[in-house]
Amino acid sequence: MTSQPPRILLVEDDPVSRAFLAAAIQGLPASVDAADSMSAALALGAAGHYDLWLFDAKLPDGSGAELLARLRERNATTPALAHTAANDREATEALLLAGFRQVLVKPFPATSLKKALRQELDPDPDHASAYSAPSYGTLPDWDDETATRALNGNREHIAALRKLFITELPAVIERVRNAFRNEDFQGLHGELHRLRASCGFVGATRLQQAVQALGEDERSHVRLQDFTVAAQALTSSTEPTPA
Repeated sequence: MTSQPPRILLVEDDPVSRAFLAAAIQGLPASVDAADSMSAALALGAAGHYDLWLFDAKLPDGSGAELLARLRERNATTPALAHTAANDREATEALLLAGFRQVLVKPFPATSLKKALRQELDPDPDHASAYSAPSYGTLPDWDDETATRALNGNREHIAALRKLFITELPAVIERVRNAFRNEDFQGLHGELHRLRASCGFVGATRLQQAVQALGEDERSHVRLQDFTVAAQALTSSTEPTPA
C-alpha cells in the first residue's frame, strides 16, 4: 500500500450494512466514501479518484454490474469487488464475468472484508478471484458471539449498529408484509435480500433464519408469521447491547 491511506468507494443501499462495511474499511485503515445508490456512486466516481470500488450487486436504481460498466468508461484499471446477500454460485459467476475481482457473500466478518481489500490494494501475483459463503445455525434472538466476531470484538460498533437496525426494522416489517399481501414477490425478495445481510452483521440470527425461510417459500403465511414474530421480538428488545 502507499504511504497515504487508500480511498475506497463503497456502494450499499441498506443503512445497517453500509455502516458495518464503512467501519470495517476505516479499520484497514483506509478512507471511505459511501453511496446508497447507483446515481450517487456515479457522481462520486466522476468527482475523484479511488483506489478500489466495493459495490453491492443489487441497487435501488440499477445493479453493481451496471455501475461497474459505467465507471469503467472513465477508469479501466481500478480494482472492483462485489458484495451480495445471494448465496448462489450462478450469481457469483455472473458478477465475476462482469469484471469484479472478488465476490463477498453477506454476512461476512470484518476480517474477511479486510483480507479481500488488502489482496487488491497490495496484490499477490498468485491471487485468484475468491468466493465466500456464510454459514447458518439455530441461535437466539441476539447472537452476541456472531456480532462480536463480525466486528472484531468492537462492542461500541455492535451497540450502534443494533440501535440503527432496531430503528429501521419496523418500517422493514411493514414493507415486507405489504409486499406479501400484494403478491409483489420481486419487492418482497428485494426487502429480504437486504435484511438478511443486516441480520448477519448485528447477530440477529433467529430473524435471519426466518428471512431465509420466507424467501424460499414466499407464499407461506406460516413463514410470514414466523418472520413477524422474530422481527417483533427484536423491536421490543430492551437490551440489544452485547453482554
